Amino acid sequence: MRVRVTTALGLTAATLLALPACSTEAKPAATPSVRAGNPAAADQVGAPLSPAALEARLLDEEDLGSGYTRTPERPARHQDVTVLGCPALNELGGDAATGGSLDFPRTAKTSFTYTGGRSSQVSEELYSDTADRLSGGTGRIFDAMTGCPEYQVLTGSTAIAVTTQKTTAPRLGDEQWSLLLTLSAGGQDSVVKQTAIRTGTVLLIVSGTPALIDRHLDTALAKATATR
Repeated sequence: MRVRVTTALGLTAATLLALPACSTEAKPAATPSVRAGNPAAADQVGAPLSPAALEARLLDEEDLGSGYTRTPERPARHQDVTVLGCPALNELGGDAATGGSLDFPRTAKTSFTYTGGRSSQVSEELYSDTADRLSGGTGRIFDAMTGCPEYQVLTGSTAIAVTTQKTTAPRLGDEQWSLLLTLSAGGQDSVVKQTAIRTGTVLLIVSGTPALIDRHLDTALAKATATR
């Protein structure tokens, strides 16, 4: 993962275009829980995992249940992203755009559309690096985003107004971050939840419709940190 402002805000632009104005409500499901100090995560304290190993730990349709369809990966788009009203995010983007130190090369990701009502989306990203690099890079992004309660993102020809709210993350793994973003563009509003959990050398990030994130977080973390 190249941790830059376009990564931190990638869910902003992509999710705004993909999510409807009204989020789908999903009833909580009974899922396995991985709490801090769980022995199942013991293998995450060693060397970083390969992209292939991360790929095998991603959620699939069987994990999520009925009503979920894998979203085809969009071709990479290299667009200029400008942030207005948040100097910290501007600084973060400039550093990464020049190949700065915030770089997680071991990554795997997937996303799904849920059609059990209005279409909603959940995406998952797994990264692996040293614990210090994962901690520092992720904390820097979340601090920058939550440090600016309101700002605007210009990506290509799209202008997106963003408001952020730091939320309490569940006490899972070694470190946790969570926030809510309200995205507004073209008269459409969407609420996106993003939660990140670091366990040793593995970082899990789930983003999308808040109800779906709450429903599947424990399952995603259990699979991401399972002993293989």
